[in-house]
Amino acid sequence: MVVVIGKMASNVEAPESWYLALLGFAEHFRTSSPPKIRLCVHCLQAVFQFKPPQRVEARTHLQLGSVLYHHTKNSELARSHLEKAVRRETASPIIPQFEDVKFEAASLLSELYCQQNLVDSAKPLLRKAIQISQQTPYWHCRLLFQLAQLHTLEKDLVSACDLLGVGAEYARVVGSEYTRALFLLSKGMLLLMERKLGEVHPLLTLCGTIVENWQGNPIQKESLRVFFLVLQVTHYLDAGQVKSVKPCLKQLQQCIQTISTLHDDEILPSNPADLFHWLPKEHMCVLVYLVTVMHSMQAGYLEKAQKYTDKALMQLEKLKMLDSSPILSTFQVILLEHIIMCRLVTGHKATALQEISQVCQLCQQSPRLFTNHAAQLHTLLGLYCISVNCMDNAEAQFTAALRLTTHQELWAFIVTNLASVYIREGNRHQELYSLLERINPDHNFPVSSHCLRAAAFYIRGLLSFFQGRYNEAKRFLRETLKMSNAEDLNRLTACSLVLLGHIFYVLGNHRESNNMVVPAMQLASKIPDMSVQLWSSALLKDLNKALGNTIDAHEAAQMHQNFSQQLLQDHIAACSLPEHNLISWTDGPPPGQFQAQNGPTSSLASLL
Repeated sequence: MVVVIGKMASNVEAPESWYLALLGFAEHFRTSSPPKIRLCVHCLQAVFQFKPPQRVEARTHLQLGSVLYHHTKNSELARSHLEKAVRRETASPIIPQFEDVKFEAASLLSELYCQQNLVDSAKPLLRKAIQISQQTPYWHCRLLFQLAQLHTLEKDLVSACDLLGVGAEYARVVGSEYTRALFLLSKGMLLLMERKLGEVHPLLTLCGTIVENWQGNPIQKESLRVFFLVLQVTHYLDAGQVKSVKPCLKQLQQCIQTISTLHDDEILPSNPADLFHWLPKEHMCVLVYLVTVMHSMQAGYLEKAQKYTDKALMQLEKLKMLDSSPILSTFQVILLEHIIMCRLVTGHKATALQEISQVCQLCQQSPRLFTNHAAQLHTLLGLYCISVNCMDNAEAQFTAALRLTTHQELWAFIVTNLASVYIREGNRHQELYSLLERINPDHNFPVSSHCLRAAAFYIRGLLSFFQGRYNEAKRFLRETLKMSNAEDLNRLTACSLVLLGHIFYVLGNHRESNNMVVPAMQLASKIPDMSVQLWSSALLKDLNKALGNTIDAHEAAQMHQNFSQQLLQDHIAACSLPEHNLISWTDGPPPGQFQAQNGPTSSLASLL
């Protein structure tokens, strides 16, 4: 959640020459290239031969535990040393310069407990350390952040928010407005996750005032502004307000440009409670790319989304060579999830499928990552299945995704797409009406997202079209158009226009149909959306033929042929990949191996 700036202290009361010599050798071996960890450990273990004072013994156990934890796979031995450090230091009289040993050992040991799935051992250890650290601002804040993060990972957001609130008040009392803002912004992030929007607004307003008024290290100030603006942008995007978010997004992009020109200030803050920062500069850059991609996807600027995704993934590859932070893999998965949706729209199904496989591989490396993204993975496979006309598999994937998600916006997105599957199948009336009742845009729509509500109107219009209730379909589609135009939702606009054009064509109103299909084609080309271009070109061919425009009809027919060929070739390529077998995976962890396909297994009828 928050990264620590400080380093482990190494000052020892009245150090003996033997102790300093052994520490020096240990540090030399640890920092060698490559590190000589075995020799480093030998030097630290040699300290015990001199029967050192209890405080020195505790610090040495901490140093051994830290080296073993960070540089070896011997977690049991690391745990043993850290537990001894906690016990020895707890038994010692309180000496201010040794306070860090007690708290650092507790912090590191609780981290190791969590890694070993011993969360119930980590929590009381952190609570006790928090209780006795109130006179040590740096450690008190750090331990509060750590326990809040632990509760967040367990999805106990109420407890996490309570701890962050305690931290914010403590930071205010000790005169650290900077760390107070960090606590409040972290709480705001959790409130957004819980969809407690009534609490988010006043908290973000307070944070904005604190951030603007705080005068301190320029990089820390700008990082607070980035954190604040990321929350604002995310809040807008969650609400589907793609147009309204633009001023905030522009500020965020300017802010990250400012940070990239600033040099790291080596002078540590005078207040020990300020020894934190939110994210490294390089991580913030990737995050800003990510929210830009999210905005571009919702707005339908898919080429822009691809450009920023490529930039972000290149940056991530460089960072992962030097940094094993789990947040980088999380960024990578979220970026891939967005670019996969992008590929499916732009007619690159084979590439999308390979990227879905890449997400599977990343999730195999981290159970926590898989737990957090399993529903999204099945949703992406469902969208892929729709694109290759495997409707039974699409239904199975969406059903699996619904079983795994508790996120309201994702749930509404899945239900909307599952409804489109039932509409295409044409014989699932009971299931379809049951779904539509749950996403009724006219009455008690389950989420606040402007974009998803507009999509729900479109789905109603699509159903009415297939049922031949054209006036009702027009009403729903005009509502979609009104909402999508208000927030620049270009894909929904293009889909609504072409469907309205189709309705007017069926009703024999060719002029009005042409007025809808031509802008739909222009918008679809700009996005670019291959399916809408295919649909629009087919309508333009028939329209121009009906209107006696022979040359335009021929041109539209040629366009339709070109789009059909592109989609057909991509369809065959995707279905021939061994990864195509992922469409049958609906339970448990993602499969590691794929059997090669003999050829396409799905119907090509929808493309011809």
